[in-house]
Amino acid sequence: MAKVSASGTNPYTKTGIRIVVAGDRGTGKSSLIATVEAKKFITNVPPVLPPTRLPDNFFSDFVPITIIDTSSRVVDDYKVAEELKQADAVVFTYACDEPSTLDRLSTFWLPKLCKLEVKVPVIVVGCKLDLKDENQNVSLERVMSPITEQFREIDTGIECSALKLRRIPEVFYCAQKAVLNPTGPLLNHKTLVLRPRCVRALKRIFILCDHDRDGALSDAELNDFQVKCMNSPLQPSEIVGVKCVVAEQLPEGVDERGLTLMGFLFLHTLFIKNGQTDAMWTVLRTFGYNNDIKLAEDLIPSSFKRAPDQSVELTNEAIEYLRGIVELELHNSNTLCVTRDGELGSHEIDDIFSTAAESPWEREPYLDAARTNAFGGFSLDGFLSMWAFMTLLDPALSMENMIYLNYPGDPSSAFRVTRKRHLDRKKQQTDRNVFQCFVFGPKKAGKSALLNSFLGRPFSDKYTSTIEDHYAVNVVDEPIGTKKTLVLREIPEDGVSKMLLDKESLAACDVAVFVHDSSNALSWERATELLVEVASHGKDTGFEVPCLIVAAKDDLDSFSMARLNSTRVSEDMGIVAPIPISTKFGDLNNVFLRIVSAAEHPHLSIPQTEAGRSLEQYQKLIDRTVVDFSDCVMV
Repeated sequence: MAKVSASGTNPYTKTGIRIVVAGDRGTGKSSLIATVEAKKFITNVPPVLPPTRLPDNFFSDFVPITIIDTSSRVVDDYKVAEELKQADAVVFTYACDEPSTLDRLSTFWLPKLCKLEVKVPVIVVGCKLDLKDENQNVSLERVMSPITEQFREIDTGIECSALKLRRIPEVFYCAQKAVLNPTGPLLNHKTLVLRPRCVRALKRIFILCDHDRDGALSDAELNDFQVKCMNSPLQPSEIVGVKCVVAEQLPEGVDERGLTLMGFLFLHTLFIKNGQTDAMWTVLRTFGYNNDIKLAEDLIPSSFKRAPDQSVELTNEAIEYLRGIVELELHNSNTLCVTRDGELGSHEIDDIFSTAAESPWEREPYLDAARTNAFGGFSLDGFLSMWAFMTLLDPALSMENMIYLNYPGDPSSAFRVTRKRHLDRKKQQTDRNVFQCFVFGPKKAGKSALLNSFLGRPFSDKYTSTIEDHYAVNVVDEPIGTKKTLVLREIPEDGVSKMLLDKESLAACDVAVFVHDSSNALSWERATELLVEVASHGKDTGFEVPCLIVAAKDDLDSFSMARLNSTRVSEDMGIVAPIPISTKFGDLNNVFLRIVSAAEHPHLSIPQTEAGRSLEQYQKLIDRTVVDFSDCVMV
């Protein structure tokens, strides 16, 4: 399985590779570049050469290579820094006859690269090998060992001679190879084990190649894998040889069915340790991975074509597929004598996403956005609601993870774009299953408490100011037996004005909820101001949304005239009366079901502002005048 072909997609075929050569004065930078271009030693080389372009067919990969020479003068330090920042790979030179120049790499040049935060492969090259003291019998590996231990970005060390034409092309071949087939993303140089993302990718590839799903690659499956990646079959003796190599060093890597996942991972670790990173990358690229060991961008749409007031949801088929994954995971857990009572633990969640680049829900805004169980995981409804949430916010990320989970067929068929919200209002109905509710309100009104209660979290008197938007997602059971996913998005008071600067800021909103502290008159006044502000913005931009008022802290004494004022305002604006709740005592008055109901009737509960009412009255006057005029003409 060491045969390598160019079947993997090469990510640099269009842009080429930029190699920057740097080092102390007199270490042979310019001679190195001039010699590789001319294929002979050049005397009287200029101090700094112009950019040198090697022919596209210089190496077998047919990748354009541009070599950048740099100055060693202190006054040109800024220019050198700029060149290093643009490099795909860096060649640092030292003179074999001057050990102090090698020391300078570890004391100056490599720290400089770190300071510039340039994270590219580094090739350390000892020039002037012909001048090296013959009495120095120290191996290059021993010389390089201290420096490579300190600077893990070093990919290779080479000694060469421009005068004797020794190993000159190899310098730039190694630089090209380090860019096209980098070792860093694959292997932890310190521990010599595969990096987590590499393991995840190989596990997914293994599952895709294990056609009979028996947990091992048979001889036929192993051969299919070889043909797919390398365009050449394995001979029966080669398959036996591969399994023998694995079995000798890792007995559990092979069983009676064939090569196990452990054996598959071990085999690829051997590839890397033996310097066959090109074979490893050929495998990864054949299955659609890029240099970050994530699915290549061309496999995932950057955006779904949709209007601002359309959203993306999972299809019923996709939901059933995810449901099947959960059931299989729970079955496997029960087989291991782990009782989950139909709920996933954090370990099961990790296992489900073990073929993804990383678990997508371990960062904001997904972190802590859903209700978790005693095992730190989710119920089936919680798991599906998180998928719905991810699909709503980032459909491309959802599709990427659907591919990681090996969704059968065309991944785009797992998603559907909903109808425009303004058409839903016109038709007075919606076919959406996922609703997003924006939660507005002044500080200390009880917005966060509302979100926490939605997730079943205990009430806390401790106040923490919300600085950035945060979310809560859960499933709401309707009386008729259907389930809807509701996403609550808390908007900090200080962020409302900035949000409304965007004309389309309300396009993604199905319902707007305005929370106020029913015991505080100032809280009510501010909530009313926000309601008018948001409603006016919706009217002006055409993205009107149903609005509800929530009177929080109903366990406290209401301020004077509270109910009268709130009722008058709701009546004036044509929306339902405020919904009193007490998150402290769990008296939520079916508020979440009422939010979903408002979203399902998008033509109702849309507030009328003074400006909107005046415009409507003016339009009615115009319409009436036109009718009267028409009647006169007919007479």
